[in-house]
Amino acid sequence: MTGPGTNTYLLGTDQIAVIDPGPAIDSHIDAIMAASAGKIGQIFCTHTHSDHSPAAAKLAELTGAELIGAPPPNDPYNDQTFNPAVSVFDGQRFEGPDFTVLAVHTPGHVGNHYCFLLEEEGMVFAGDHVMNGSTVVIIPPSGDMKHYIESLQKLAQLPLQVIAPAHGDLIGAPLDEINGLIAHRLKREAKVVETLERIGAKTIAEMVSAVYDDVRPDLHTWAKLSLEAHLLKLEVEMRVSRSSDERWALIK
Repeated sequence: MTGPGTNTYLLGTDQIAVIDPGPAIDSHIDAIMAASAGKIGQIFCTHTHSDHSPAAAKLAELTGAELIGAPPPNDPYNDQTFNPAVSVFDGQRFEGPDFTVLAVHTPGHVGNHYCFLLEEEGMVFAGDHVMNGSTVVIIPPSGDMKHYIESLQKLAQLPLQVIAPAHGDLIGAPLDEINGLIAHRLKREAKVVETLERIGAKTIAEMVSAVYDDVRPDLHTWAKLSLEAHLLKLEVEMRVSRSSDERWALIK
């Protein structure tokens, strides 16, 4: 699910900011300490999934660094140990000796997701909002497809030069990438609508193989979550309805 693993980024020279410290693996924490020479003043977490934030508490304990992020949603997918010293808000700026970081609230993958823009370089640390090589899973109820697409549109308004994802390599041509992701999600949404038109009212389990026929069957468990997110978006927009037995149908 995480490809080559979770990217941990270090900013600065005399004082280091860490972005997405990752899982609480001792060797990984040791590597961060060595790379930063222990000069860590701030720790940013884009969100609180288990491959992003669990190392934050130990790293803060070792360095006295300020822990920055949004508290976790109360669901089993999130790291409930994460307790930020600073609960970040949209538009908040953080300054180091040689960098400025702008917090951008980007709910969608999960409700407490933030991207962090390094303003001097136009580099956005995108967490799981944008990944290189795959699309992200949207897990309701904290994950929200409508919010995800709106957050992509919001990100596209920033002065971006490059995207630094939490998984995969740096992404150039950021607007092309973002617009491609929006188009992909809307194409999948259209497929949801087409499927309901063709086969009628169905449960998520009954329709997932048709909507995600281009995805390996062993990934359909995860695809069901994103399908639910698409349906919830369409429900808010009053384009579909669901019955008491969880069958979804188009509103005509």
